[in-house]
Order: sequence, then structure tokens, then C-alpha cells
Amino acid sequence: MTDGAKGAAVLERPHEVRQRVTPLGLPAGLLRTARPRQWVKNALVVAAPAAAGELFSRHALTQVVLVFCLFTLASAAVYLINDARDAEADRAHPVKRHRPVAAGQVPVPVAYAAGAALAALAPTLAAALCNPMTAALLTAYVAMQLAYCVSLKHVLVVDLTVVTTGFLMRAMIGGVALGIPLSRWFLITTGFGALFMVSAKRYSEAVQMAGKEGATRALLNQYTTGYLRFVWQLAAGVAVLAYCLWAMEEGGVARTSLLPWRQLSMVAFILAVLRYAVFADRGTAGEPEDVVLRDRALAVIGLVWLAMYGLAVVDW
Repeated sequence: MTDGAKGAAVLERPHEVRQRVTPLGLPAGLLRTARPRQWVKNALVVAAPAAAGELFSRHALTQVVLVFCLFTLASAAVYLINDARDAEADRAHPVKRHRPVAAGQVPVPVAYAAGAALAALAPTLAAALCNPMTAALLTAYVAMQLAYCVSLKHVLVVDLTVVTTGFLMRAMIGGVALGIPLSRWFLITTGFGALFMVSAKRYSEAVQMAGKEGATRALLNQYTTGYLRFVWQLAAGVAVLAYCLWAMEEGGVARTSLLPWRQLSMVAFILAVLRYAVFADRGTAGEPEDVVLRDRALAVIGLVWLAMYGLAVVDW
């Protein structure tokens, strides 16, 4: 083959993987594929114990740290398998082509093998170190997320439901591990709050990718921005209503405090939703953790809400 022919062959394969796998680069690539920045989402495992005021005993803290680690293993398994399946599509994306699997730093078979091992390990450890319900919940999470990777992410509305349910499971598992009954208002608020952030993220992606090629999330071409706007607005409204009902229910009235902290926390919660909606409306609510950490006002509102709710739990 002449030099000109070789050059033409390269031009015909613009997304060809050229990066050579190295012994030191493989572990680093696997770690990057496990998305350390996303692990902050697993902090939701403290939600149920914190809401019930049962977070600060040694047993509770040990179990919460354990389920955090288990959920991190489970989510890492999903990320590895997802990136292995999407490697070709990711190479056509201006940002995702730098992911270790798409870039060739982690071979696709290695990503599949590591993901399968972690997917089996997390529920097994949960069964041995926690309780059967925790293991069942983790197993359901892994199965649902793998189904999402294979086919459900291509089904309208179902894709939003699956991602939202993943957040809800994170919020539930701490209570399940500790045997804490889960309030119906807690579940509704958490579920629709998660749907609000998930649909706001999809809306932002749709706005940013409008008219551009190389979108790896195929459903963005099927959803309209008007529909996604409707979903996040509806979810925000239901989450606020459920939280207010939760705060105002008879069992939520403080008995020893001079101020009704649980009821006052409604103000901070509503302000947080309204502030987050600013970014959703602009189409810049990409990653929830980035929005919260980068916006000082939203971070302050969140801390005020945490303080108020914490005082309500202590008073109760």
C-alpha cells in the first residue's frame, strides 16, 4: 500500500482507536471508567436514616458506610458495562471519545469482565454483611441498570423512569439496611425530586445538542424540549407539594423546640427548587452535582435546609 493509500485509509476511519494499553494505564482507566465524580450521588444512602433521626449510632454509621461502598461497586459495574457497549458511539462524541474505553485505554473485553465481576460482588457482599432485603435491592438495581444499558434507554419515558428509580433506590437502601420504615412522603418527595433533576438534565442536553451531530443519547432526537420542560416542571411541583405535606403532617410537629423547624424547612426546600429551576430553564442543568457545587447561592440554601431539617430531627 502506498503512503497516499495509507493516508486515505486513516481518513476513512476517523474514530479508529490508536491508544496503546499499558500496564499502568489500565488500572487508572478502570478507575476513571468507574466515574469517581459520580460517587457523590451515592451519598443519598444517608437520606432515610437521616430523615428518621437514626444516623449517628455506631451501628448506623457502619451500615451507611457499608451500603455506600456497595452501591459504589454496583454503579461502577454499570458504568463499565455501559461504556463497553457504547464504545463505538462514544468515539463519535466530542467529549465522550476521551473516555478510557472509547479511547482504547481500557479494552472492551476487560471492561465487560470487570463490570460483570463487580455486578456479582456487590449483591453477594450485601447478602453476607447486611440483610437479604439490601441484597435484593442491590440486585434489582444492577439488573434494572443493565437492562437500561441494553435496551430500556431507547424507550421513551421508560428511560427517565429507570434513571429516576436508580436515585430512589439509593435513597431507600440506607433505611432498608437498618430496618427503618420508609415514609410515603419521603418516597414521593425523593422520587419526584429525582425526576425533576433527571428531566432537567435531559432538557439541558437536548438544548445543547440541538442541531448538532454526534449525540450518543438517541432519544434526545425523539423528545421535544417542550415535553422535557413539562416533565421537569411537573416533577418539581409534585416534589414541593409532597415535601410540604410531609412537613405539615401531624407527626412532624416538634415537641421541644420553640420554632417549628420542620415546617420552616419548607421555605428553604422551595427556594432550592426554584434556584435549581433557573439552571434547568437556561438549559445548563447538566450534572446535578456540578450545579449544586458551582452555584454558591444554591449551596448556601442547601446548607440552610440541612440545618433546619437537622434541628427538626433532633427536636423530635
